[in-house]
Amino acid sequence: MSLQSVRAFLSAHAPDLKILEKPTSTATVAEAASAHGVEPAQIAKTLSLRLKNEVILLVMGGDAKLDNRKFKATFNAKARMLSTDEVVELTGHPVGGVCPFGLPGPMKVFADETLRKFDVVIPAAGAPNASLRIAPERMVQLAKAEWVDVAQDPVQTGV
Repeated sequence: MSLQSVRAFLSAHAPDLKILEKPTSTATVAEAASAHGVEPAQIAKTLSLRLKNEVILLVMGGDAKLDNRKFKATFNAKARMLSTDEVVELTGHPVGGVCPFGLPGPMKVFADETLRKFDVVIPAAGAPNASLRIAPERMVQLAKAEWVDVAQDPVQTGV
């Protein structure tokens, strides 16, 4: 059902974008990068987080790590990951297929600055073997997302 909701969303809002279904899993950053022949940083991973009394999605570069200090300064709250069951229930997408499109209802979406260095990023598309290629700015526009800077600096991560 999740893949179908992303298809329906793209059909209505971005019919030029095509979902890429792979014969193998693209559920992890490493699997997705390998399947698409790109570096892990170009994979747009989507984190499902509880922020006080609401759930938000945070899309960030595949090799990026959340900086808890920056997150708390930006959102005035500690980052809390959803459980696997909560992810499916609240986003409508399975873990490994979560993306900012085809959601069951309005949800705040944020995109980390780590994605801006690429012309094209690859987020999931509602299934653990589905994704799409999209310009970061267009992804933000379609998802009605807001840019934030909550990733650890490359110096901190040793990148």
